[in-house]
Amino acid sequence: MADQKFEVKGSFLMGEDWMPYTKVVEAPNEKQAEERTFATIGSKHKLKRRYIKVDGVKPVKA
Repeated sequence: MADQKFEVKGSFLMGEDWMPYTKVVEAPNEKQAEERTFATIGSKHKLKRRYIKVDGVKPVKA
């Protein structure tokens, strides 16, 4: 099965403030899109998963 594109929206903790984000990721399903978002934001900003919130995941129409 080919990967689809998903738009993931949420927020992450930067200092004392929650900063919103929107990312488009390629993944086989919504759960994997969420996991890849945790990995990307966590590694870029040195955050643990508890400091990253996912509000919604939806497929992107081509």
